[in-house]
Amino acid sequence: MVNYPHHLTRKPAKTNTKKKTVNFANRGMSFESAINATNDFYLSRGRAVIHKKPTPIQIVKVDYPMRSRAKIVEAYFRQASTTDYSGVYKGHYVDFEAKETRQKTAMPMKNFHAHQIEHMANVLKQDGICFVLLHFSALKETYLLPASHLIAFYQIDHGTKSMPLDYIKKNGFLVKEEAIPQVPYLDVIEEKLLGGES
Repeated sequence: MVNYPHHLTRKPAKTNTKKKTVNFANRGMSFESAINATNDFYLSRGRAVIHKKPTPIQIVKVDYPMRSRAKIVEAYFRQASTTDYSGVYKGHYVDFEAKETRQKTAMPMKNFHAHQIEHMANVLKQDGICFVLLHFSALKETYLLPASHLIAFYQIDHGTKSMPLDYIKKNGFLVKEEAIPQVPYLDVIEEKLLGGES
């Protein structure tokens, strides 16, 4: 401790000993937020129009303690959702799902459902651009995997085992993270799926 003139003393800084609590409720939201920010960037630059699809729900019961504070207390999914995002890029229909895992060596296939696989197959039949963005948070790596490779892997055992990272690297493409846009997946579509089509 140092004593200054006029008997002023410098107090030691307080240390915060509280432990931070980890909230897993919004795990995956950071990746989703990065995709949403990327889509906003693409829209603002006139590059593409791609949006997150709303989840179709049927509201059954609403509590009205006050008119301005209506609260949904019971709701059900009206139908099985398909994929997370859809839109248009250079006249092409674009449809994709986004998944995130903390695993370092594989993507759990339990995250994909039969109706999603069927939807992706239908999009491919119509010559749409369909893929999945797979984010490995522990590795800080994101891959674009064409839907045809996801479907082929899913059909082996109907999604009961995990997809190895080696399979994803062999059949997919690394999306190099940037500051703006954060997840530049259109660059991969342009170069790898459209062959640099202008």
